[in-house]
Amino acid sequence: MRAVVAAGTGGPEVLSVGEVADPTPGPGEVVVDVVATAVNRADTLQRQGFYPPPPGASEVIGLECSGRVSALGEGVEGWSVGDEVCALLAGGGYAERVAVPVGQVMPVPSGVSLVEAAALPEVAATVWSNVFMTAHLAKGERFLVHGGAGGIGTMAIQLAAARGAEVYATGGSPEKLELCRTLGATRAISYRDEDFVEVLEEAGGADVVLDNMGAKYLGRNVAALATGGRLVIIGMQGGAKGELDINALLRKRASVTATSLRARPRDEKAAICCGVVENVWPLVSSGQVRPIVENTMPLEDVARAHALMDEGGHSGKIVLTL
Repeated sequence: MRAVVAAGTGGPEVLSVGEVADPTPGPGEVVVDVVATAVNRADTLQRQGFYPPPPGASEVIGLECSGRVSALGEGVEGWSVGDEVCALLAGGGYAERVAVPVGQVMPVPSGVSLVEAAALPEVAATVWSNVFMTAHLAKGERFLVHGGAGGIGTMAIQLAAARGAEVYATGGSPEKLELCRTLGATRAISYRDEDFVEVLEEAGGADVVLDNMGAKYLGRNVAALATGGRLVIIGMQGGAKGELDINALLRKRASVTATSLRARPRDEKAAICCGVVENVWPLVSSGQVRPIVENTMPLEDVARAHALMDEGGHSGKIVLTL
């Protein structure tokens, strides 16, 4: 089958489309004929050699896809060949076919095209698991997300707003700040011209912060928390090692949690996907939450897609079609 292959590690130029062996479904797995996949920050890290797939996962890049079921493994129930689905993956999405644990296969929300659906699994699972399952964001609480115009940020703003939170989001350009407001942010904060700590302190503090920056924002995120606030770190774009003011946490009775999604056991991923289907998909089907796709291009343009991701100027998701 056609799949993206890497000529070593490095920049986007190491990626091209070649041929690899077709997957076969193991027990409890289905094979999906891929219609589209999406580019995530983790994909660029894998390309650079910093984020290898977990043991047993496909070496092919790609953490999500949409398509049609083409084969069922032993013991699989509830799906039939031909069903249109989207799926959360540990790897393998940049290919014509991928084997997926059945618990990570989800129906395509009504009203969403099969191509758009490729942009949903990773961001929906990330936001649902971190903001709601881990941090327990509740109606009426203040929520801060960094990089509000990105893939995770656009989902986080919409989902938190739809569930009744007061949303704050950071962004770097007027266009990105306006997108955050359009999606439901009560306050869009320019990280170039404003201090998000001051904004949140004036509002009473953030009950939940979703952060992809890591070390660079650690101290300021803690400072922005309200009493009882929860900081959830899901990335290290701003470095891996920072200084944590434990006294500030104690005074605020606050918490810091760091999580990742890719290497979790199958049963944990299945529980997350079940929560997404139950709680997120109805909001997508109703139009309250929608996939934000800025660029759609063929799989053969994978190097250009990664270059766009590296540049960081895009909003929402970049989708690759097969």
